Amino acid sequence: MLVLKDANYMDWKSLEFRSGHILVSEDESKPFEFITEFNSADPILDIIDCKGKYVTKSFGCAHHQAYSALTTGMPALAKPTSNFYESLKNIWWKFDKALDLETIKICAYATAIACAKNGVTFIIDHHSSPVAVDGALQAISEAFAEVGVGHLLSYEISDRDGVDIARKSLAETENYLQSNQGLVGLHSSFTLTNKTLEKAVKLAYKYNSGILVKVAEDIYDQEHCYDIHNKRVIERFYDFGVLNLPKSLLVHCLYLTDQERNMIRQSGVHVVQNTESNLNNNEGHFSSCGIGKNIMLGTGGIHSNMLRAAKATYFNGQLNDTLDCREIYSRFRNIHEYLNMNNFSGDKENNLVVLDYQPHTHFSKENFLGHFLYGFDASNIQHVISQGKLIVNNRQLTTIDEKEIKEKAKELSKKLWSRMHEFVLS
Repeated sequence: MLVLKDANYMDWKSLEFRSGHILVSEDESKPFEFITEFNSADPILDIIDCKGKYVTKSFGCAHHQAYSALTTGMPALAKPTSNFYESLKNIWWKFDKALDLETIKICAYATAIACAKNGVTFIIDHHSSPVAVDGALQAISEAFAEVGVGHLLSYEISDRDGVDIARKSLAETENYLQSNQGLVGLHSSFTLTNKTLEKAVKLAYKYNSGILVKVAEDIYDQEHCYDIHNKRVIERFYDFGVLNLPKSLLVHCLYLTDQERNMIRQSGVHVVQNTESNLNNNEGHFSSCGIGKNIMLGTGGIHSNMLRAAKATYFNGQLNDTLDCREIYSRFRNIHEYLNMNNFSGDKENNLVVLDYQPHTHFSKENFLGHFLYGFDASNIQHVISQGKLIVNNRQLTTIDEKEIKEKAKELSKKLWSRMHEFVLS
């Protein structure tokens, strides 16, 4: 068991500050408690000196794509792209085809390590690897578990690569859900036939899960849906029962009508905002107008730093959304409410970060939000506790050899880029 000695605890809900010793347990039913004294010689206690440090609940990422971990520094493509669809067809749909199980797992390790060191102890991931479907989710789960981060995984089911791949993707999802918590993942509406969409929703109902789907990431998604189905994306998903599943997550949601926004709000499902991913792909800007309060933050796989994501979302939202400090903090923390209300494990109160934060101004409940937004960042994270276990100690991973993983990732990245460019040029 862990003892956080002389900690300054910041309650993530009430923002109340409290000082004292904290006993942290791996038992989710009694995750942590304040204690007045302890035996420093007790061999079962692992004591961390938190004098002058701040402790609070760790963070979660509501939409990650671990398979993109090896894109950093990737060579430019021979074929230029001029719009969203070309970007998918010429880059991302070539990249995911180049993945094999070995690369998938090293991507998962790299992502989990980056998340852990950034204080992120729970990841909702959306995976795609059409040439390596079987066993992909288990490979990711094993890597995440070895690093020590909680997770909710999904495979991106799509008809874009044909009926056989869609069938394999559904089978991979069901195989994983038989013994693991997870979601039924879908790509955008424009890559899904009615038959596959119907099967995916039935699968979600069968396993008491939800649908994780990309929604109106670009106007092309809406235009295609109306041309083919004579309805808009949210209307189509509503008709198939996606919005009746309380665990469903609608990702992006950039190009919506007022009617669609109202349908989302009334359904109670959650929306996941990915500001930097949207900006990177020149897709557009998110607006919460009419959607409601069930909004969470993700990175879309562009990085693993949720404090950075919150800041980027706030500043971008000054021009394109209605955001103040309290609202951005709520979106940052809503993943915990979502996981708790749907009884997913791995994100209880024994998930904590210790911040070595030495502000040059007064710091209290009254101005916590100002420090959250303009003060501390990932560089202040010294220790990370996930499900009661110390997985980052003095900024170093305790569960895995980070250097070994990085060396392997460098080696595999070159092979991956080479395979990808063979697809691009073919």
